[in-house]
Amino acid sequence: MALTATHTEHHSLGHILAAPFRAIGNGLIAIMESNSRVQYVDRLNAMSDEQLEAKGIKRDEIVQHVFRDYMHL
Repeated sequence: MALTATHTEHHSLGHILAAPFRAIGNGLIAIMESNSRVQYVDRLNAMSDEQLEAKGIKRDEIVQHVFRDYMHL
């Protein structure tokens, strides 16, 4: 006679209650990452300091440069 075990996963109450908040957070991250301004920040961050200098941008001013017309940082 063969015995088979049934595996059921038990989650803690905290894990279950946190699930909707994790889903909302993941959704907000996905929205932000798809934002064209965020993608522009990523492209500028990937450039060398010399390339940024040619554009007149300092590395520590990238976010301010990209969002200058949107927010006064």
